[in-house]
Amino acid sequence: MTTQDCSNLFVARIKEAAAAGAALRIRGGGTKDFYGRELIGDILDTRGHAGILAYEPTELVITARAGTRLAEIEAALAEQGQMLAFEPPHFGDETTLGGVVAAGLSGPRRATVGAVRDFVLGVKIIDGRGEIQSFGGQVMKNVAGYDVSRLLAGSLGTLGLMLEVSLKVLPRPVEERTLRLELSESVALNALNNWAGQPIPISGTCWHDGVLTVRLSGARAAVAKARSTLGGEVLEDAVRFWASLRDQTDGFFHLDGEAALWRLSLPSTTPDLGLAGDTLIEWGGAQRWLKTTMEASALRRVAAAVDGHGTLYRGGSPLLRKTAGVFQALPGPMAALQTRLKKAFDPAGIFNPGRMYS
Repeated sequence: MTTQDCSNLFVARIKEAAAAGAALRIRGGGTKDFYGRELIGDILDTRGHAGILAYEPTELVITARAGTRLAEIEAALAEQGQMLAFEPPHFGDETTLGGVVAAGLSGPRRATVGAVRDFVLGVKIIDGRGEIQSFGGQVMKNVAGYDVSRLLAGSLGTLGLMLEVSLKVLPRPVEERTLRLELSESVALNALNNWAGQPIPISGTCWHDGVLTVRLSGARAAVAKARSTLGGEVLEDAVRFWASLRDQTDGFFHLDGEAALWRLSLPSTTPDLGLAGDTLIEWGGAQRWLKTTMEASALRRVAAAVDGHGTLYRGGSPLLRKTAGVFQALPGPMAALQTRLKKAFDPAGIFNPGRMYS
């Protein structure tokens, strides 16, 4: 099937669904079906709409159809010594580019290079009316003033069906070393915040169970100097470690019983909150994973008290997920803005209804 045929089929199906008020569940490889709230509607599979359209290594830009597998894109970049710097998680071989942008999830390097949305240069989508819209490139913002290309990052397919995405890419570091230091949680947090104000080429951090792991990336001289400054032991199997953290295959992310995995977004300077459960800290202290059976409202109150928020990422009882909600409730003005955006892009409310909020 040609690209045009695929697009025409998408348009026809979306117009039919909009007329009938029937829900559509936009889905690529399905590797992130666990993320978010309910999965509602007939599946609109994007995997047939695949392929790299343009790649200019000298311009640091790649454009591909949304159904293209992430592995294919990363392989093409690796041949040119380049990468998706935000380190998107794979969660399986079938992860697609559209799913990467729609989920908006970033890996260990996010704290130093930016999130998915910071690398999205342009998108082509089909909106809820069945109309093809292009954003980005020469037209970075629409008349309302929104950077629409980046607006789609993290929208979980609730605003439109992505057809094509253009991303900024970066060269791979010349040198990388990973160090491990035995530190308590409070000492590790203090160290991370102290290092953040120094010219140390840190590209990834992880604290768990009394061990702080730090990745250094950059010029050989800079990495060597930082290694001498920080001390610790060199981790030999570093590539495997960071991949297991990125893809959440590390043992910490395995859940048993009624425990839920929470993702807490907090100011990096927040001290140990003393929450019940097992904690893993990333992004210099700004992202903290917690495996716990704590009540959702209590946990979110603690996070809100330090200007943070909590996402019920995975696991927990069905009742917990239904009553607590996956994402923390938005303040009134923000909720109103989200509602207006949803109606502007998807007036019939057919795309992934209930995936983010009720």
